[in-house]
Amino acid sequence: MQTKTFRVPNIGCGGCVRTIESELGQMSGIAQVRGEVASKQVTVVYDAPATWEAIVAKLKELDYPPTE
Repeated sequence: MQTKTFRVPNIGCGGCVRTIESELGQMSGIAQVRGEVASKQVTVVYDAPATWEAIVAKLKELDYPPTE
């Protein structure tokens, strides 16, 4: 398992966090997604077949591109 914490500047409310948690949580290989509005940070725990590249692509598709 890999854990990655990153910033998502577009997070503005709890709805944004719920969207990110829900959408990433549906991807194969994602074990946990936890977002926080105040810090605009998201932590993802994942394993194959999920990849960091696939997670970034999904976030960009949702208009929540990450910064590291």
